[in-house]
Amino acid sequence: MNKTDLTNYNNDWYKQSNLTRSFFVSAIWYIVNALFINSYIMIPSSIKKSLLKLFGAKIGKNVTFKPNINIKYPWNLEIGDNVWLGEELWIDCLGKIKIGDNCCLSQGAMLLSGNHDYSLVSFDLIIKNIILEEGVWIAAKSIVCGGVTCHSHSVLSVNSVATKSLDAYNIYQGNPARLVRQREISI
Repeated sequence: MNKTDLTNYNNDWYKQSNLTRSFFVSAIWYIVNALFINSYIMIPSSIKKSLLKLFGAKIGKNVTFKPNINIKYPWNLEIGDNVWLGEELWIDCLGKIKIGDNCCLSQGAMLLSGNHDYSLVSFDLIIKNIILEEGVWIAAKSIVCGGVTCHSHSVLSVNSVATKSLDAYNIYQGNPARLVRQREISI
């Protein structure tokens, strides 16, 4: 039986991809993120939005940034209009992440576009994009894995893990997330 051997790990292909920036830009972002985005200091959403856009994020109107949000590589992030980003949210943008209009990402949720191939001795990096379509709610402490599309108005319930795409207007729960019922929105 083979064993993992991290001496063979090599993600040079990623470093040379269009998903990354220079060491200097990445280092500056880590500092800006730590001071202004991933902080409990009450900094207005407008300032956070401006800083993210300065580093290449595409961000719509009326986006609310709560305190202590961690965003890796904002140049791979697109956020629509009227989006709410809760405390302690982690957006791991190793790949592209697109958040549609009117989405809510609650406290402690995670969007993870990067992972590792545990079946290979070298434990290679895997990058897969994430798409949250309009009206999606990712509830507190939930995780969306790379390669997942949460279709229009789907819900990932508290502390659930989406490893596969979620169908529109459905509510999912558990680890791995399973369909529990349809979402009905009253007027």
